Amino acid sequence: MRASGRFMVKSDFYYDLPEELIAQTPIDRREGSRLLCMDRKTGELRHDYFSMLPDLLRDGDCLVLNDSRVMPARLLGRRETGGAAQALLLRAMPDLGDDVWECLTKPGSKTRPGTRLVFGDGELTATVEAVTDSGNRLIRFACEPPQTVPALFEKLGKMPLPPYIHEELEDSERYQTVYSRVTGSAAAPTAGLHFTNELLDLIRARGVRVCFVTLHVGLGTFRPVKADIIEDHKMHTEFFIIPEETAAAVNEAKSKGGRVIAVGTTSCRALEAGAIYTEGRKTVARGADDRLIQGFIGKFSGFTDIFIYPGYEFRCVDGLITNFHLPESTLIMLVSAFAGRRNIMNAYEAAIQKRYRFFSFGDAMFIC
Repeated sequence: MRASGRFMVKSDFYYDLPEELIAQTPIDRREGSRLLCMDRKTGELRHDYFSMLPDLLRDGDCLVLNDSRVMPARLLGRRETGGAAQALLLRAMPDLGDDVWECLTKPGSKTRPGTRLVFGDGELTATVEAVTDSGNRLIRFACEPPQTVPALFEKLGKMPLPPYIHEELEDSERYQTVYSRVTGSAAAPTAGLHFTNELLDLIRARGVRVCFVTLHVGLGTFRPVKADIIEDHKMHTEFFIIPEETAAAVNEAKSKGGRVIAVGTTSCRALEAGAIYTEGRKTVARGADDRLIQGFIGKFSGFTDIFIYPGYEFRCVDGLITNFHLPESTLIMLVSAFAGRRNIMNAYEAAIQKRYRFFSFGDAMFIC
């Protein structure tokens, strides 16, 4: 995508962040985080608290959250021939058979195809079957009945915190949203960490529809963009579901002039991918005056590798609640596409000056 007559490069999305602003632990109260509000048309900023979010929403809005739950995906074990080994579960590969997973392994040089791994007291074993093009491993797990591989993942696995978090997490549920229910993510959809059930009840009481998509977050979220020209970056693929009731709620909000507000970049990607898919199938909805409802979506289940960066035309999402993202990441590119690169870089500079907390356990933005 060209900007000002040139291709956009990843350094366009760099900012200098003091290390002490990277939140290492969650704050005591989820909804007690700060909230930087932005008017995406003007770039105007206002400083608030997340607990005030219900006052910023309107009757008729539709709030869409990602209900994916983080797997205890980090398995610590050993190679059968000796020596420690780790496997980080990325995604199931059902096309290759039951209990086959794509994994990130350590040490990579000693987990070649044919390597056998042992976890726990030997109750869970695994065989490395292949190396993917990206260098990950395809691993087949096994155990003796009546135990099951998924149950042993839950028993033996540890929570996979992002690489920039160095503190131990005392309560693993603080890296889960209060509404998480579908296990499958390798990382949390962190914009949702600020919500409590009480806050969601207040939002519903305002006449806001609260609904859910499922997008299982992959570790590709944390992979750096290596290509200098961002168009050359190959986006990771993630599985997502748009339930029929969510599609209906989104379409109703659109037809009545309400806003569709995505909680997090994952919900945003799911909604936009769903809208593109629906357009491609030439499925449309029309309002009472027979005008095309922009951003109409249908129910969907499948994979997306949608890469949203400046120049992208949003079809469905009208507002975005999001945390602060790493420099030069695909996530800061997405929010820059939504609000404008200059607006976002100015907002990040203001957040640094005001000592906001950044990344997974940090503060949030509401862009609308």
